[in-house]
Amino acid sequence: MADIFRLHGPEYRRSHPMPLNHLRAMRAIEVCRTATLGGHRYKYSCGHVDISYNSCRNRHCPKCQTLQKEKWIEARCEDLLPIEYFHVVFTIPSELNPIVIMNQRVMYNILFRSVSETLIELSNNPKHLGARTGFIGILHTWGQNLMDHPHIHCVVPGGGLSPDETRWVSCRKGFFIPVRVMSALFRGKFLDYLKNSFGSGDLIFPGGISHLKDPRTFEVFRRRFYHKKWVVYCKPPFDGAEGVLKYLGRYTHRIAISNSRMLNVQNGNVSFRWRDYADGDKQKTMTLKADEFIRRFLLHVLPHRYVRIRHFGLLANRSRKDNIALCRELLGSCKAVTKEKEKPETWQDQLLRICGIDINTCPVCKKGTILRVELLLPFRSNGPPDHC
Repeated sequence: MADIFRLHGPEYRRSHPMPLNHLRAMRAIEVCRTATLGGHRYKYSCGHVDISYNSCRNRHCPKCQTLQKEKWIEARCEDLLPIEYFHVVFTIPSELNPIVIMNQRVMYNILFRSVSETLIELSNNPKHLGARTGFIGILHTWGQNLMDHPHIHCVVPGGGLSPDETRWVSCRKGFFIPVRVMSALFRGKFLDYLKNSFGSGDLIFPGGISHLKDPRTFEVFRRRFYHKKWVVYCKPPFDGAEGVLKYLGRYTHRIAISNSRMLNVQNGNVSFRWRDYADGDKQKTMTLKADEFIRRFLLHVLPHRYVRIRHFGLLANRSRKDNIALCRELLGSCKAVTKEKEKPETWQDQLLRICGIDINTCPVCKKGTILRVELLLPFRSNGPPDHC
């Protein structure tokens, strides 16, 4: 991705008006792990000398998410209960995508709010679960072909606390809540909040959707969606805690496309692998002009400081620790309390423990020990960044 931005980014910036968050993401990816950001020179006891440049740490960078993802998953391990977990996905009709692109923060907030209220309201309903539950919601905005496809993945425990918080209420084995019921309630809430946002002037309608500025036109457009099918599906329960963690590792801290999916960049084109779900889940190769590839990637750069992983209900940050302890007590599950470490763990120790990578050992002879000999200050220049 960095090579594509270095080769074709300057021309793209000249020919396309871009918001500040897109410019920041492009620049961060371009200079990631280059002399531009500075770094350290290391010498090993065996004589080998190595240079390690700093990472950009931008959440849209394909190279900067692994350690952060593993640390987040490790923290979530502490919240797992010995019960079934379900994977529920909420999507919106593709006809809404142009409004979403022009109003990302507002529309993503509507999506999160509609999803959370749907799950919490139906879980509290005695006709379904009759208990207070919680879940993790993860916003994804892309499909395999990099086009816009806003949807939220949810990890939901198969049960919750009774209204008086004296017992754990489990759902039926292998079944959470009927998807038709979730779909209908989700649709109603989303369209209602969409109407409210239009009425309060929170939405903008530039370019090809400018006709929707007219209240009557917008209302006709909005009402059409009451008659469309909104796709909500609930996958079979995860296979225990291991299945939940595998899911979290796959869906959290991801960007629209990883470097491993990109095949080649030549003659102004970018080729990458993608999975065509409409054609039997087949692996295919797609080739796009570089500027179209960059345009599709930037569709998924989130608004500044927008939180895409959120916790609701029992798992809400404010009371999660106490709620989890109560749930374990009611389930008869004991979990050993981890003693606080006497000495704070360094990032090098975390990298070794979580990812199995020991940067203190020479990468050549596998025996020499590391010694930092020089701090390399960030290098500013108008030219392209040096590769690491």
